[in-house]
Amino acid sequence: MSTDMLWSGWGDPAKAAALPESVTGLLRDLLGVVPRESGPAGLGDITVAGTPLGDKALQTLAERVGGPEHVRTDAESRIRHTRGKSTPDLLRIRAGETDDIPAAVVLPGSHDEVLAVLRACAELDLAAVPFGGGTSVVGGLAPQGGRLFIALDLRRLDALTTLDEVSRTATLQVGLRAPQAEALLNEQGFTLGHFPQSYEWATIGGFAAARSSGQASAGYGRFDEMVLGLTVATPEGTLDTGRAPRSAAGPDLRQLVLGSEGALGVITSVTVRIRPLPQVRVYEGWRFPSFEAGAAALRKLAQDGPRPTVLRLSDESETFIGLAQPDKIGNAEASAAGCMAIAGYEGTPEDTTERREQARKVLLACGGEFAGEEPGERWAHGRYNAPYLRDALLDAGAFAETLETATYWSNLPVLYDAVRQALTATLTEAGTPPLVMCHISHVYENGASLYFTVVSAQGEDPVAHWAPVKKAANDAIIAAGGTISHHHGVGTDHRDWFAREIGPVGVRILQAVKAELDPAGVLSPGILIPPR
Repeated sequence: MSTDMLWSGWGDPAKAAALPESVTGLLRDLLGVVPRESGPAGLGDITVAGTPLGDKALQTLAERVGGPEHVRTDAESRIRHTRGKSTPDLLRIRAGETDDIPAAVVLPGSHDEVLAVLRACAELDLAAVPFGGGTSVVGGLAPQGGRLFIALDLRRLDALTTLDEVSRTATLQVGLRAPQAEALLNEQGFTLGHFPQSYEWATIGGFAAARSSGQASAGYGRFDEMVLGLTVATPEGTLDTGRAPRSAAGPDLRQLVLGSEGALGVITSVTVRIRPLPQVRVYEGWRFPSFEAGAAALRKLAQDGPRPTVLRLSDESETFIGLAQPDKIGNAEASAAGCMAIAGYEGTPEDTTERREQARKVLLACGGEFAGEEPGERWAHGRYNAPYLRDALLDAGAFAETLETATYWSNLPVLYDAVRQALTATLTEAGTPPLVMCHISHVYENGASLYFTVVSAQGEDPVAHWAPVKKAANDAIIAAGGTISHHHGVGTDHRDWFAREIGPVGVRILQAVKAELDPAGVLSPGILIPPR
């Protein structure tokens, strides 16, 4: 795998692939998508002015991180650290827009160096945006306010520092990409069990900063549930949290840092709960006559058990298109009626067999039809491919984007209908009727997430075309009682709706904490926390 992601898209450039003719024909016939007249700009075609930082500032930053080799000002490095990987982010960088490019990329190699860089930024009147895998899809890497900023690339913090087999905990530095962390744990017989769609590129620090949730969350839990301790660098000093797995010693400051998206401090290491490496992993498919019936089955398992390790359900549209199994997109075989559910089981052979048989009885009683292991294994094989499909859709002239939310079980149908209607009505009114697909991918005793994928023609100005659609969807989520984000985070894209969700008192609490930890406003200005 390449060290750096594709600058104009997702992931490993070697994995980028064009859409098959069956899919381009489907796009043309269903949505009126036509190929764009010109492709994206090449990396060498993008004009980038020299860094606006003077020699003194560059020297100061270099001194704080062990030398000038850890401060990069070349055009390619700065382009690769511009914004994240949402569809608007990619469309803008493909068009050569670099108005919010970082002035430099700084690579600290330790917690103390992170502290030193933050203090230097305060002295130099620079902002700093922590950068892990660069996988944000909510504007989490695009500070606001027009202030010069550096990208604080944490890739040099890439060690497994301790592993406690007795307590089953591990302390990981935040620059570790998920596959690296998993490999280090696997070598000693353990797993983190955190496998989000961004798994191949996201980092441990990013998981904590955005409250990530992995595809095996039904069995292993969300990342914020795995975190037992944190070390955080702030402009005002170091914050250490987590002396014990649980504590009644006041409010849990771990929960304040988790999900803070770099606005309150830079997480430099996390102590996480780990589990023994499973001996068996098996995945299977189930078909339900409707999304309602499938959701009722998932609720039954989530509330009364046995709970599979992986549990997800695609609605009729997503099942029809074949997005439940990315390798079958556009194939007639994937287009049978109903909704496809995927259940996965991990553990010892005995435990896996027992839970699988018990769950089978529940799913059959709820109207499910066993579809065999092939749909589940195919899903597992292609579980990280959807972002590559999104890029191929953009290349073919389609607009494709995702958004997600969560609510309580009783409110799930209301939220599902509200978001679908908002997306469909707004895009249809704009002259680009969409295909809207959805799945449930994270379940809890009391509720579940909804993950929407939207595909339409791009329009003349795709970014401007999407803005009112995104607003309508966000408005619908809040009005229908959902959370503005289940696992993608807030960034700048969701900030105003996040403020509505937590209310004015909640906003003032966060503003007060930020003022105490970051009085000069160095950290990620405009991201997550509305300015005073």
